Amino acid sequence: MEKYYKRIMDKVLQDELSAFGAVLINGPKWCGKTTTAKQYVKSILNMQDPSQKSNYLKTAKINPLILLQGENPRLIDEWQLAPELWDAIRHDIDEKQKEGLYILTGSSKVDESKISHSGVGRISRVLMRTMSLYESTDSNGTVSLSDLFDSKSFNMTKSNLSINDISKLIVRGGWPNSIGKDIKVAMKQVAGYIQTIVKTEIKTIDGVERDEAKTLAVLKSLARHTSTQATDAKIVSDVESNHFSIHRNTLSDYLKVLRELYITDDLPAWSPKLRSKTTIRTSNTRHFIDPAFAASLLGATPDDLLRDIETMGLLFESLVIRDLRVYTDYLGGYVSHYRDKSGLEADAIIHLNDGRWAAVEVKLGSHDIDEAANNLIELVDKVDVKTGSGPTFLMVITGTEFGYQREDGVYVVPIGCLKY
Repeated sequence: MEKYYKRIMDKVLQDELSAFGAVLINGPKWCGKTTTAKQYVKSILNMQDPSQKSNYLKTAKINPLILLQGENPRLIDEWQLAPELWDAIRHDIDEKQKEGLYILTGSSKVDESKISHSGVGRISRVLMRTMSLYESTDSNGTVSLSDLFDSKSFNMTKSNLSINDISKLIVRGGWPNSIGKDIKVAMKQVAGYIQTIVKTEIKTIDGVERDEAKTLAVLKSLARHTSTQATDAKIVSDVESNHFSIHRNTLSDYLKVLRELYITDDLPAWSPKLRSKTTIRTSNTRHFIDPAFAASLLGATPDDLLRDIETMGLLFESLVIRDLRVYTDYLGGYVSHYRDKSGLEADAIIHLNDGRWAAVEVKLGSHDIDEAANNLIELVDKVDVKTGSGPTFLMVITGTEFGYQREDGVYVVPIGCLKY
């Protein structure tokens, strides 16, 4: 039996099932949605079962309640193939007045016009990303993000990850099926996923035919601009330099579909009230849902990244952002980034729902830590704390060995030590 890696989503799912009639788990294909859901259900409806798919789709249109028959909690896997199930599930929850009846999984967003009710109060929606380094057991978890927010004591710590290890983790990605596999196997799996996106997923999400070569050109451009605020105009220019013409509206359509397939996961800008009149840049930072997509699209092996530290630094930042998002989702909050006209930036601003926040810079090596810490302190000086509270902590996340607190109070934390 294949090993099940415990996920942060396990606790989230249990909590949501105790409060709602159904829980919808969205996220990219093969990130582990179905496997995790199976740990908590007593019956399963697999909408992608090739021997039954046609019958299921017909039944969903005629009498979707039939497909809900089964012991609860019942898993409806890839429910978005039959949007009619949504309203049927909502109706069943209203009738039974119980929690924990259904778990739905979906690897693409559904056309909301095909459902008549949002499900608010009845169906909870959560996003499952690929595995963080703590979930894949690559991080030793000696530094807790939650403890930092609670101002608990911080002890010097040490990461088990070398720079070589980190290059492999970027390329491998966080898919459960890749954990423990030879890096060449993991790379083939990611490349195969990309081929599925280009040849199938990009066309089937809404039935619109899209050009495979253009799709790949867009993806490769996004990979080159990972962890930057590259504009749509820059992406258009990249695509056209590869002898493809693409209109800005067409690019917008491609980018929308990639978001709806949970392939891209751009980081929004933070807009605090500032003491100064500095202009805040509001462009999103480009990211894939997992840094392995960017590495594969760039044709980068672990050795290639070690020879190109600048590119590795950008992909390392994307890996850190992925992990921070996984941990912050669990803690209850969201992640954004800050950049102003003067060039001052923070790669991540972690916001918790209770109003606490922290600022983070990401640096692969040790030589940029001083500059990163100074940037964070300068950012805090610009924020108008009269309209809210100051940061709970400032942190530089690195690919280095040791974690410690600097004399200026800034934490230096290796990614190989971090957990939620």
